[in-house]
Amino acid sequence: MNPLAGHKPSINYDPHCADLVTMAERELSAFFNAVTQLFGSEQAKLSAEDWLQELIAIDHLPASIREWRFVTAKASTRLASRVRASSLSTEQQMLRRKRICAFLSPELQASLVWQSSEN
Repeated sequence: MNPLAGHKPSINYDPHCADLVTMAERELSAFFNAVTQLFGSEQAKLSAEDWLQELIAIDHLPASIREWRFVTAKASTRLASRVRASSLSTEQQMLRRKRICAFLSPELQASLVWQSSEN
């Protein structure tokens, strides 16, 4: 391959397809940035993977912003389930602590409350 050769567009170049790719990039980018701001980079990475899986699951490329938003909405549903499951785990941990605290001395109870407020 000659690195000095100019770029030649493919014979099969389809401007409509290029528009669809641009819409996909914008939608995924906006979704990724929003999830990063709201839930952090780890959830954003998982959500981007969810978004791509939802795109693969449909039988055609979305042709409108509305259809791209549908892909995002489905990925958002996965995010909501994941975040809800993680918050339930936190709530369950707090309930366990409260149950354990009922059997501890007041000094140990205060110690646990102080430790949990640091986290």
